[in-house]
Amino acid sequence: MNFLVIGADAAGMSAASRAKRNMPEMNVTVFEKTHDVSYSACGMPYNIAVPEKAIEDLVVRQAQVFRDKQGINLLTGHEVKSIDPMGKRVLGVTYEGQKFEFPYDKLLIATGGSPLIPDLPGFDLPGVMALKNLDHGRRIKAYIDEHSVKKAVIIGMGYIGLEMCDALRALGMEVAMVKPNLNFIPWMADELSDEVQREVESNGVKLYKGHSVQKIESTNNGLMVVCDALTLNADMVIVAIGITPSSECAIAAGLETGIKKAIAVDRQLKTSDENIYAAGDCADAYHVVTGEKTWIPLALRANRAGWAVADNVCGGQAKLEGVAGTAVFKVFDLQIARTGLTPKEAVKFGFDPVDIVIKSRSRAHGHPGSTTIQVHLIGDKKTGRLLGAQMVGKEGVAHRINAAAVALHNQMTVDRFSQTDLAYAPPFGPVWDPLLTAANQLLKKMP
Repeated sequence: MNFLVIGADAAGMSAASRAKRNMPEMNVTVFEKTHDVSYSACGMPYNIAVPEKAIEDLVVRQAQVFRDKQGINLLTGHEVKSIDPMGKRVLGVTYEGQKFEFPYDKLLIATGGSPLIPDLPGFDLPGVMALKNLDHGRRIKAYIDEHSVKKAVIIGMGYIGLEMCDALRALGMEVAMVKPNLNFIPWMADELSDEVQREVESNGVKLYKGHSVQKIESTNNGLMVVCDALTLNADMVIVAIGITPSSECAIAAGLETGIKKAIAVDRQLKTSDENIYAAGDCADAYHVVTGEKTWIPLALRANRAGWAVADNVCGGQAKLEGVAGTAVFKVFDLQIARTGLTPKEAVKFGFDPVDIVIKSRSRAHGHPGSTTIQVHLIGDKKTGRLLGAQMVGKEGVAHRINAAAVALHNQMTVDRFSQTDLAYAPPFGPVWDPLLTAANQLLKKMP
């Protein structure tokens, strides 16, 4: 069997490695248009914050290891340009410009996502960069070093933007952030969003909300970000307004797409063509709360989906339940986490949401080092189900959110969740865990 994989990061290499373990005799070929494979993209902001660390430290396994130890035909510098489902082949071009063509029995599209870059003047200027793949991180580190960057503007205030403002402040830069939306973190409860905003501003970051970028200009002193009502000067600009699925090849091949043009897959990761699978940031998923299709690019989902594809290509019947949208990130001294639906999303999917925001402590009363944890919990009045949770605090947030995620996967009611036996010790939390306190308070608002 010829199993071809397009893309050599999380989903692609997880699938290739597992398929080769399952069936050593299988011919597994992976095409990667860059020369970077199997790396921790999520670690790039933290790596950028430490100049003496090489970006290559984020590579989990070198390409040659896949070739020598696992027998995978890993072809870097090979960009697949088109897929021919009728002829069951892929066609592309190498980094040197040579054309290639390979037949397949089964194909996995694991092309990931691409950063959104506005179609506006100046976004192609030197010093205007996005951060999605390892080469982006490499270029940002080199640019900072070569140009002695002192002042940066970040366009966008999402996960990557906030992680990058932390990283750039650690390098001693002046940092300003700008976006058109007036809400700092739109998906977060106001009380929690305000806490994050205070943390960011207290670390010297200038926030400009409600301003649309019109263009970027090159000046004698660097770059100028021109907005509708202000201009911001910078030595470097980071564009962090989100990503989009890299699904162009799939669309051209006639495969079905869904939300935001992500490749539509079933629970076995199969596309509308029975011989083609898709996994990772280029593909959609089912949401465990709504049961509906969603597109939430997540690292764990990509790796898990790659495993499932490999099992199915090898004759198995692996199915994935879906995602809850569980995510966590750090900005300065705060941990920010979420899972499940926001109240606005709950309404969209036909629920009757009720929510509560509580403040609790990260450690038991009187235990040294205790800090505030804020919890936002969302439930459904009609069914009593837990629908979502958000948390902000300086400690005890990143792993505590997992309890709520497990509850969502098991479709627990708020009442049942309030009865869970969560661990207690003074250094780690109060007797009534902040999540239990929030659940008990939310029950008072439910029939």
